[in-house]
Amino acid sequence: MPQANQEVAVKETKNDLVMAASFEDDAAVGGFEDMTQEDLALPFLKLLTNMSPEVGEVDGASPGMIYNSVTGTLYQGTTGVEVIPCAYLRQYIEWAPRGSGSGGAPIAIHPATSDILSRTHKEPGDNRDYLDNGNYIENTANHYVLVKDGDSFSPALIVMKSTQLKKSRKWNSMMMSVKLQGKNGLYTPPMYSQVYRMTTVTESNDKGKWHGWEIERVGSVEDAGTYNSAKAFATQIGAGEVNVKHQDEDANKGGNTPF
Repeated sequence: MPQANQEVAVKETKNDLVMAASFEDDAAVGGFEDMTQEDLALPFLKLLTNMSPEVGEVDGASPGMIYNSVTGTLYQGTTGVEVIPCAYLRQYIEWAPRGSGSGGAPIAIHPATSDILSRTHKEPGDNRDYLDNGNYIENTANHYVLVKDGDSFSPALIVMKSTQLKKSRKWNSMMMSVKLQGKNGLYTPPMYSQVYRMTTVTESNDKGKWHGWEIERVGSVEDAGTYNSAKAFATQIGAGEVNVKHQDEDANKGGNTPF
């Protein structure tokens, strides 16, 4: 009887090896030939708030947690998640007012060099920047990252705006302040050479309380494969090959958060 079990195990091992070889041989023609970035969804790594549509719709989701919009993974805000920042892009995103039927998609995305804010005004009791056509502009910081999931990392986008812009600036300063000793003295390494932990904290102002980001540096990337993946992702972003589909959460839930 043991001999029969051994024969079965050997056959299964040989079959696994054959299948693995077939997978690798067919990798170049595996059905993805016509798939581009337009056909892929870049996950958002979101800090959930009281107004987030995921709260009440996703099992276990609550304000202060961190959510991956594609994988559906939830992270506790107190323990957080490790990320590798790969690129940074600031934009002015133009949104239609709530109830306009825009479907939550941006009306336009203006570069950081735009003078669009000079054409805006404030409404009484509202801190948003409005255009004369009724649309409003959000100063938006986009942090492209690789998110740690077990032993691997996958791409995602962290969007910071309003009160969280100061966290974005703090993170950028933190990244710029990293110095390593090289053959010619101290130097600033690429942002994708470092790992950071994202957690959440409770914040408040005279308008109320909410959850915000807290960021700390963990250390340098230690795995060459992970570093090369982060570098490749940064290169894709720089070449404009990464497609992002922003959505207005206020339009989805009809609210107006302080951030």
